[in-house]
Amino acid sequence: MKRIVVALGGNAIEAGDNSAAAQEKQVKKTMKVVAKMIENGDQVAIVHGNGPQVGNLLLQQYKGSSKDNPAMPLDTVVAMTQGSIGYWMQKALDDQFKHTNYPHQAVALITQIIVNANDPTFKNPTKPIGPFYTFNEMQR
Repeated sequence: MKRIVVALGGNAIEAGDNSAAAQEKQVKKTMKVVAKMIENGDQVAIVHGNGPQVGNLLLQQYKGSSKDNPAMPLDTVVAMTQGSIGYWMQKALDDQFKHTNYPHQAVALITQIIVNANDPTFKNPTKPIGPFYTFNEMQR
């Protein structure tokens, strides 16, 4: 038995298609491999990124925002995308386990971290969220 941490980046989940259906399909492919590890007796923890998903949801929020229905703040949008990706993973693993009669279920957890507001890396951010734009797209 091994203890394995699987790290899945938000860009790997998106894989060039922002739709929920395409992202869920990507997660299903990965969870088939992860399920085999678990079924072999390995202890597996899965962590994931969500940068593109956060950015896309923020854009959706802002485009539909109004006085009566304002956009959600960044921390809430991060939690929303954590939840949806965790849900896709849990669902894919549970579906895989049903096909193999593995007698357990997956669990998704939403987490928080404490960020030091004085961290010097905030002066030179290197990890964007959301889509990238060409110069012409940016001008529009």
